[in-house]
Amino acid sequence: MVTQTRILGPDGKPFTVADLAQPQTAHANSLQREFQGHPSRGLTPSRLASILLAAEQGDLIRQYELFEDIEERDAHVFSEMSKRRRAVSGLPFKISAPPNPSAAEKKAAEQLQAMVLAIDDFDGVVFDTTDAIGKGFANLEIEWDRSAQEWLPKSITHRPQSWFQLHRGYRQEIRLRNGTGEGEPLRQFGWITHTHKAKSGYLERAALFRVLVWPYLFKNYAVGDLAEFLEVYGIPMRIGKYPPGASDREKMSLLRALMEIGHNAAGIIPEGMSMEFPAVAEGDPQAFELMMNWCERSQSKAILGGTLTSQADGKTSTNALGTVHNEVRKEIKDADAGQLASTLSRDLIYPLAVLNGLVRPGDYRRCPRLVFDLAEIKDIGTYATALPPLVAMGMKIPCAWAHTELGIPEAGEDEPMLGQAPAVTDQVALSSVRTAATAAQPVSVSSRDREDQLARLVATELDPVVAEWVGAIRELVDRAQDLEQIRDGLLALLPNLSVAQFGQAMQHALAIAGAAGMLDALDESRG
Repeated sequence: MVTQTRILGPDGKPFTVADLAQPQTAHANSLQREFQGHPSRGLTPSRLASILLAAEQGDLIRQYELFEDIEERDAHVFSEMSKRRRAVSGLPFKISAPPNPSAAEKKAAEQLQAMVLAIDDFDGVVFDTTDAIGKGFANLEIEWDRSAQEWLPKSITHRPQSWFQLHRGYRQEIRLRNGTGEGEPLRQFGWITHTHKAKSGYLERAALFRVLVWPYLFKNYAVGDLAEFLEVYGIPMRIGKYPPGASDREKMSLLRALMEIGHNAAGIIPEGMSMEFPAVAEGDPQAFELMMNWCERSQSKAILGGTLTSQADGKTSTNALGTVHNEVRKEIKDADAGQLASTLSRDLIYPLAVLNGLVRPGDYRRCPRLVFDLAEIKDIGTYATALPPLVAMGMKIPCAWAHTELGIPEAGEDEPMLGQAPAVTDQVALSSVRTAATAAQPVSVSSRDREDQLARLVATELDPVVAEWVGAIRELVDRAQDLEQIRDGLLALLPNLSVAQFGQAMQHALAIAGAAGMLDALDESRG
């Protein structure tokens, strides 16, 4: 438990424990009462370019408000981003001790695991942290609480990116907006700050949404054009004709009839007037659909690395391409998880360890780390077929590796375990040893002779069993009057046909065959 007033953060900078008494934004009333704008309204290419340019020059507010609008208004972007974010936030994790850990470090890792699991809605915290995947960075504010002699997060709250500004220096720094040009540095142990770069460069240009804004804009234009097209070509044209000398009242009656028949499919007009429904030139909406499909495919490629994990068009959705795209998806997921684990280890696990006296302040290298389990469960049948021959060849395969690859947890000391196949009985084992010892005598016995001896031995043990079965079935057939009686008799006879002696004889034979095979291999090696 930390009792000193000054401790070191993961970057080596000191701070006071008193800073943890309340969150940094507890009195940031101007930020809390700030309403977000919606720059996507009436968005044009020139306006979008000005928003992006302003972000590069330090004004981030409109850019990140635009990112929020895109995720909220574009269902395709929302769907693809949800896939990518939840692929990481749903991964199992553990707190791993540092390399070559001491007993104290192993115990510290176990304690930290329990503390993390005690955090309310930790899965939600991980999901909020993945907001940086699309927007470049995400800040979650930690409110600490010291109860039961332990420091634990009372709440971890996501804060909008528009609350922050970037400070350029030797290293770019995220700071809290406070009305000044410099901004307020974020307090140590008070924030989970995750930066996630889609590309290299300054943070304001490294966000994935910087790539998505242009397809979003083009798709909006295509959707608007399609809506206008449907408005023009989707409703039948209606023309009313009135005779010369018609009064204004009669003209209004005809106009109302035209309007009513368009919506209600019914109307009345004065005698002498008429309606026509001329055929208009047919338009082609495929051009707009082509533009929208191109935009959505571009968005899927930028977010997930491909399109086959998003939609199937029936033309290019082959199994081979789907497998390739799935491998790309796995690579992206693993990269996201690696970046996220580093952030959580630095900004959450290390503060927990230091504040609770589990790690010396400033010794971040020996602090336990959060590690996501990225192993995908393999085909058990394939491993069950491949591993036994490899083990028989002498390969030393760790049990822990097999458990990890197959996704099977290792049983504890007191946990019940699945049973193994029945062991060879003492009598069968003794007989096998005697047979193998006899075969190993220095006499000239050919491989063919051994096969004949094995066949005679098997026949000696199995013939009585099989003869008993055949006799019972023959007696049944002799007494039966028709096929139905034979069928019913076989069903009744089946439970009485014991296979215990047959199984024991086969077990005996297999053991002898194995010993004979090894002896043949030994003879061949000797030449």
